[in-house]
Amino acid sequence: MNPFSNLGIRHDIVNAISDLGFENPTPIQEQAIPVLLSGSNDFVGLAQTGTGKTAAFGLPLLELLDFEENYPQALVLCPTRELCLQITNDLKNFSKNIKNVNIVAVYGGASISDQLRQIKRGVQIVVATPGRMIDIIGRKAIDFSKVQYVVLDEADEMLNMGFQEDIDQILSTTPEEKKTWLFSATMPAEVRRIAKKYMENPFELTVGTKNTGNANIDHEYYVVRAREKYAAFKRIVDFNPEIFGIVFCRTKIETQEIAEALIKDGYNADSLHGDLSQQQRDKVMKRYRERSLQLLIATDVAARGIDVNDVTHVINYSLPDEIENYTHRSGRTARAGKTGVSISIINSKELGKIRQIERVIGKKFVKAEIPNGFDVCEKQLFALIHKVHNVDVNEEQIEQYIPRIMDEFKDLSKEEVIKRFASLEFNRFLEYYKDAPDLNAPAHEERGDRSDKFARGGMRSDYTRFFINLGSVDDFTRGDMLGFICNNGKISGKAIGKIDLKGVYTFFEVENSSADQIQQNFKDVDFNGRSVRVELAGDRDGGGRSGGSRERSGGRRDGNRGGGFRDFSGKRREERSGSSRSGNGSGERRKRW
Repeated sequence: MNPFSNLGIRHDIVNAISDLGFENPTPIQEQAIPVLLSGSNDFVGLAQTGTGKTAAFGLPLLELLDFEENYPQALVLCPTRELCLQITNDLKNFSKNIKNVNIVAVYGGASISDQLRQIKRGVQIVVATPGRMIDIIGRKAIDFSKVQYVVLDEADEMLNMGFQEDIDQILSTTPEEKKTWLFSATMPAEVRRIAKKYMENPFELTVGTKNTGNANIDHEYYVVRAREKYAAFKRIVDFNPEIFGIVFCRTKIETQEIAEALIKDGYNADSLHGDLSQQQRDKVMKRYRERSLQLLIATDVAARGIDVNDVTHVINYSLPDEIENYTHRSGRTARAGKTGVSISIINSKELGKIRQIERVIGKKFVKAEIPNGFDVCEKQLFALIHKVHNVDVNEEQIEQYIPRIMDEFKDLSKEEVIKRFASLEFNRFLEYYKDAPDLNAPAHEERGDRSDKFARGGMRSDYTRFFINLGSVDDFTRGDMLGFICNNGKISGKAIGKIDLKGVYTFFEVENSSADQIQQNFKDVDFNGRSVRVELAGDRDGGGRSGGSRERSGGRRDGNRGGGFRDFSGKRREERSGSSRSGNGSGERRKRW
């Protein structure tokens, strides 16, 4: 007998999930399903991403609802359209043997008229993102007065994205006597408050320890100079030939730039961020699920709800702004009991954040060394040999070519054929990594030595610090400011150091050789009818030249496969963390899908 039957799930549902390969319930399913089937309690479930939360609430819903009635009985709210579609698809698969089940996915980026038609035809379960649900409620197109169950999935992320008011408004249209089930990977104070507001004496279930990470994930970090981050990232990827990973960046701009650079450098990569249309997003995810993509470059928001099996690595190209998000990121790997690796590429100033994350997840990071060129070549060579050894041979199709192949190799011994075949790939990496530099940050930089030119509070003497009377209130991001300075100052982005964007003003650094040019070219510049003032920083920020550090986060050309990114004007430049990690990160966290 399937163990799910012992939890109280009826046979037609058990048969459906057996066809999907569900053999044994996960811990969250085993403990949550009997409680939820009773239908008598509000519920708070804490479990990490990838532990089977959808089935934990989905199977009890299918047991408890009356599918002879064709009105909304359950509402599932989740943060992203990807997760919305995933939950809807799972519920449809679970219920394939039940008659008259109508489940509608409601999310932005798709035709609202199609969704309205589906609702009008009748629905028992609505799975929705808050933004689009508000739109449909505003059209008075749905009646939640008889809803019995509300599920808040990924509650912590919905609050991080700024959906608190939307959730309040949606739940105000539901009855007082409903049951509310809340699922979350972490339990920050905001989630605790929402539980207190909407629930009465909820049953609380924690699988694992609150806010901790999956025990099957190994956590590693690499310390590199900021300007060499992209080169180090590529070397880590090359050292893991079988990698099938998700790479997290902080902003949409950085995500797009890294993906474009990887594609130019010959990697199977693409980006996933909030500016993509639903059609573009679906196309990227289809390629990733089919493994025609090896690396998916994503923002935190865009990656929520991605449920792809066998992700081997999560790479934090940039650490998340919110420490709790690290748990969500790393949870993309080691799903369903498998193992995985979470890698963070940091500079010396971020060591403190690593220690903070360790305390939150309750697990130590391992400090790893960026491999040298020889190690990468060796790893790639034996990956190729392993692939050749295990390749499936299509005997029927290859047979007709064997005589010609044997004739071509007749003057070569077995050993010579093997050496030449292996060298096809090996020589490429040998050439690329010839004289490859050590990319690990020196020990004194790792300790945060104040003499380090990238350390906090110090600036190289070959840079001049300027003040400009424009800032974030003028709708500038750091990337916008970089472009504005380059275009009007008529200098290359390479000459710009750190950009310190404030509310009504900004400090920026320029190579000494370009300082006079900046002052001269900004004499008659205006912005939206207002005169732009650029002056030497002097004592404005209390430090003249000591006010900041020059930071570059990679994009440096590294051999023939080197990357490089584009500046504001479209010209090639090195990526700089001060510009590409711009202030639109928080805005993206609030983006509604």
